[in-house]
Amino acid sequence: MPAPPAGEAPDVTALLLRWNAGDPRALDDLTPVLYDDLRRVARGMLLRETPGHTLSATALVHEAYLRLVDQRRVRWENRAHFFGVAAHIMRRVLVDHARARATAKRGGSATKVAIPDDIPVEDLVADDVLSLDAALARLAALDPRKVRVVEMKFFAGMTNLEIAEALAVSDATVERDWKMARAWLIAAMDRGGAAGGQEP
Repeated sequence: MPAPPAGEAPDVTALLLRWNAGDPRALDDLTPVLYDDLRRVARGMLLRETPGHTLSATALVHEAYLRLVDQRRVRWENRAHFFGVAAHIMRRVLVDHARARATAKRGGSATKVAIPDDIPVEDLVADDVLSLDAALARLAALDPRKVRVVEMKFFAGMTNLEIAEALAVSDATVERDWKMARAWLIAAMDRGGAAGGQEP
């Protein structure tokens, strides 16, 4: 699919709405538009992993893409909504990959991730992907929106404004949710889940 002429940005929302309406060509038109962004997201996610991670950015994008095109029940709204869903799917791909590696190694080295305060700063507390996923699952029982904020900011590298658009809240709310969720997750993982029952 050729790129649009210079200065002419493709209308991602229009393409998503065509996909919603069942236009089979919409996904073909959408893929090259979003592929580079998906690769950027994947590379950012894998930079947080320990060196030697066996899942490449390309493999992560391909697996996420296959799962995205199977999302027939999602009513796509706009680009921010798409990347919110993509962030959740990429989280699931990484978790599935970490589980498979843990099963294969039976106690081998963990896949590490950081929870940076300001993406992409990565000099704070680190824990393994499975522990982070378990903590996010506990947080989801208390405050699902905060988990979506974490997925979009941490896993997809979206800005506060993009997340605010996807969630229909203010960017100040996104920043507050991020800070509270980050603190809760760090405490939950540091204490081995001791914070799991406290509301963030």
